[in-house]
Amino acid sequence: MTTPTPQPGAAARPERGSVIEVFLVALRLGLTSFGGPVAHLGYFRDEYVNRRRWLDDAAYADLVALCQFLPGPASSQVGISVGALRAGWLGGFAAWAAFTAPSAIALVVFGLAVEEFDLSDAGWLAGLKIAAVAVVANAVWGMARNLTPDRERITLAVIAATVVLIERTALTQVLVIVAGAAIGWRLFPTAVETTTEAARRRLGFGNRVAAVAWIAFFGLLIALPIARQLSDAQTLALVDSFYRAGSLVFGGGHVVLPLIESEVVAPGWLSEDEFIAGYGAAQAVPGPLFAFSAYLGAIAGPQPNGWTGAAIALGAIYIPSFLLLAGTLPFWERLRTRPDVQSALKGVGAAVVGLLVAALYDPVWTSAILQPEDFALALASFALLAAWRTPAWAVVLVAAAGGQLIATLT
Repeated sequence: MTTPTPQPGAAARPERGSVIEVFLVALRLGLTSFGGPVAHLGYFRDEYVNRRRWLDDAAYADLVALCQFLPGPASSQVGISVGALRAGWLGGFAAWAAFTAPSAIALVVFGLAVEEFDLSDAGWLAGLKIAAVAVVANAVWGMARNLTPDRERITLAVIAATVVLIERTALTQVLVIVAGAAIGWRLFPTAVETTTEAARRRLGFGNRVAAVAWIAFFGLLIALPIARQLSDAQTLALVDSFYRAGSLVFGGGHVVLPLIESEVVAPGWLSEDEFIAGYGAAQAVPGPLFAFSAYLGAIAGPQPNGWTGAAIALGAIYIPSFLLLAGTLPFWERLRTRPDVQSALKGVGAAVVGLLVAALYDPVWTSAILQPEDFALALASFALLAAWRTPAWAVVLVAAAGGQLIATLT
């Protein structure tokens, strides 16, 4: 018997889940979530909010806003947070491992086995980009209906999108969210406290662990470069480079590439061509772009490399995310139930919709819709998602096949 798909905005189910449940759901997302960080947020919303109702749209928007504030890969951090809220901290780790492993393994295999790999003219890859357009558009449409229900918040979302499109920096995104919070606090009062289900869940740790996490985050950021100067251990150099990359980049995804390049190409660990080839391969696999670090660790000059180097690089670039979330989520879950904070979060929700609208245009739309046939395929994919409630993974397959067909016929 098929379970009917819940409608957007339905109340979250109260039961607590298991680590295995979180792992299996995240693994499916890790195998099917093409299109980059913004598209991942669409896939997550479709699975966690619409289909499984682990949390509601407001709680999901709050998590997206929080992870936009923090350095590191925003989409991966949202997935970790959802897993932690569903099944405790082990659930967060399971969500990360399952979502990241498929792309990391594929990129390591590519790095070890393939000398040259050009995806620039692949029709199926163009189809995957078109699928991302449909996924993000569906996410924007659903979130907008729930988070911008009045003229004031629609206007705020439009202003946020305009500002971000004019000034395309990670700092601008953070400032837009801050401004949205301030406007919401002043203009959207909440008289009665309403606690969403996600806010009532226990994470399994509190202030003491959160304080230790913050100390560890800054302590490693300071201590690793010093230790690297005092030691010739190549493993330490690898950990330092990737830990710093995961700690200092806001926005995640493509934003991290310049910093990673300076860490691995400048010292001569690998060539510019090898770096670009790996980046091209990273566009062809599902899951987070930060899995690119596994490829780099596998072929980097300093020992260890291979599978060991891949595991070290992948772990090092994600350690900051776990520490930051452990240091933030306990406070966030308590703060967001306060009426004044909820007022601010109404503005944040509208600002997040604006950010997604801007991202839908650039880079998702501009990199995928290059001809009328592309638009037709995107429109069909959107209809499958929004009208026919087709699972996102099936739409990805349809779009990939359609992209290959378009490339063959044109």
